[in-house]
Amino acid sequence: MVDELPSEFLRYLAKSAPNAGQRLPSIPELADQMGISVGKLREQLEVARTLGLIEVRPKTGIRTKDYSFTPALHVSLLYALSIDPDSFEHYGVLRNHIEAAFWHEAAALLTTQDEEHLQQLVTTAWEKLQGRPIQIPHQEHRELHLSIFKRLDNPFVLGLLEAYWDAYEAVGLNVYADYAYLCEVWEYHERMVQAILDGDLDSGYQALVEHTGLLQKLSELARRASNVISARSV
Repeated sequence: MVDELPSEFLRYLAKSAPNAGQRLPSIPELADQMGISVGKLREQLEVARTLGLIEVRPKTGIRTKDYSFTPALHVSLLYALSIDPDSFEHYGVLRNHIEAAFWHEAAALLTTQDEEHLQQLVTTAWEKLQGRPIQIPHQEHRELHLSIFKRLDNPFVLGLLEAYWDAYEAVGLNVYADYAYLCEVWEYHERMVQAILDGDLDSGYQALVEHTGLLQKLSELARRASNVISARSV
């Protein structure tokens, strides 16, 4: 399996330094060990950095990072959105199915502290929506959804969900949204969280599924936001 990786550095990393936080030899030493030029190694390091596998800093050198599926998805998804903005709608459908499929398993893993955090997110979101001036509770929106699923021991599910929010921000929905839509969204969020607190995960699931029915409205907002951003850049 390791031998199928597409570069000498990725093969080295998988075999010799799979643990997060591990410091690697200097670039000249690595190039010598792998039998490739420093220039070629630098190119391969940049690929690994983009994939989120390593970090390169002037004083600490090259260190490995915990595996995350998100960085690779982030790059691929941003490219897809660049060539076809409708990709957001397609990815949104995928994300909705993932959340529905893992709802019961994820919600059952939440701790009392997690539940309190969800409650606080809902409270803060309503304070922002009902305040003067009104604020868009985007960070609360993102954090609420990801917090519900964070206890899953599955980096691929978490990566797919995190990448959705990167796309959400890329199309501008974190800074542009319809007020009535946001209020409707947070009414569903409140129902979902209350169902978790009550231990009624089936009711929470129903609220989640109904909540995903807003996707068409969300996609229209995404297209509208994209038009606004394009007009501002002209």
